Amino acid sequence: MPAPKSVKIELTGRCNYNCSFCALRTRDKQPTIADDMPLEFFQQITRDMRQAGVEEIGLFYLGESFMNPDLLVKAIRFLKQELAFPYVFLTSNASLAKPECVEACMAAGLDSLKWSVNAADAEQFAKIMGVKTALFHQALINIRVAKAIRDAGGYKTGLYASSIRYDGEQLAKMEALLAKHVLPYVDEHYFLPLYSMAMRSPEIERNLGYKPMHGNSGRFDVKTGMPTRDPLPCWAVFSEGHVRADGHLSACCFGSDARFDVGDLNTQGFMDAWNGPAMQHIRSAQLRTETEGPKALDGTFCQSCVAYA
Repeated sequence: MPAPKSVKIELTGRCNYNCSFCALRTRDKQPTIADDMPLEFFQQITRDMRQAGVEEIGLFYLGESFMNPDLLVKAIRFLKQELAFPYVFLTSNASLAKPECVEACMAAGLDSLKWSVNAADAEQFAKIMGVKTALFHQALINIRVAKAIRDAGGYKTGLYASSIRYDGEQLAKMEALLAKHVLPYVDEHYFLPLYSMAMRSPEIERNLGYKPMHGNSGRFDVKTGMPTRDPLPCWAVFSEGHVRADGHLSACCFGSDARFDVGDLNTQGFMDAWNGPAMQHIRSAQLRTETEGPKALDGTFCQSCVAYA
């Protein structure tokens, strides 16, 4: 395969939330600040990616990048000013997005800042995110302030938001929250499915009361209300790279631990890992789903991710 257009890089595996649906919960040991990606290593691998033809870098993966604001700003500045990446994007839960850091990110050249908003009220937030409700209110304040900073400074950073699409009463509650606290302060909002994220569906359903969608079917189309991609063959293993803070290349965006490793950028060039034996094996299995169905994934890590077995 040629180089993917986009690569997401986890600057830090740390997060101040403990969301019941997130693959971070599957990690045996939660990372500390000592496990954040060194700037020098980040510069090395992104220089390699740019030379290979990668055009877009996402400065997040599973961790919350505002946990290390200094590293985040330096990474953006390097990508835009040193390597001239056409597009640098970031997704955040907003709770730690302090105004001074948000402005520094915009000034460094960040092209897109997306907020992840997945609770309709403070009570639900505490239950799902597993943290104090003060962070719920702070996140909404930060979302509002970010637009004021962008507009006042004339920065070109696009502001977006996404939310998990639940059903029935919960969807109505989410839409009410979004209309008041989010939509006026972003350029676009869209819904995403509740993914299994490499966790068994029964566990997520037990925690949230909602059944996750199998696979990675992308965002919901605003007009049709349907996912924009078929879950099989999985698009991620063909078109997007994912690098954890420890430098390992994961097969997809749900790969929170070594189960999903397909390469190690500490010892390999990016393209060697992207087209290595492990990636070729999983791509082959995914392509066979077109004729064999989900059983083609038996024995692969994709089997656990999509929970087809």
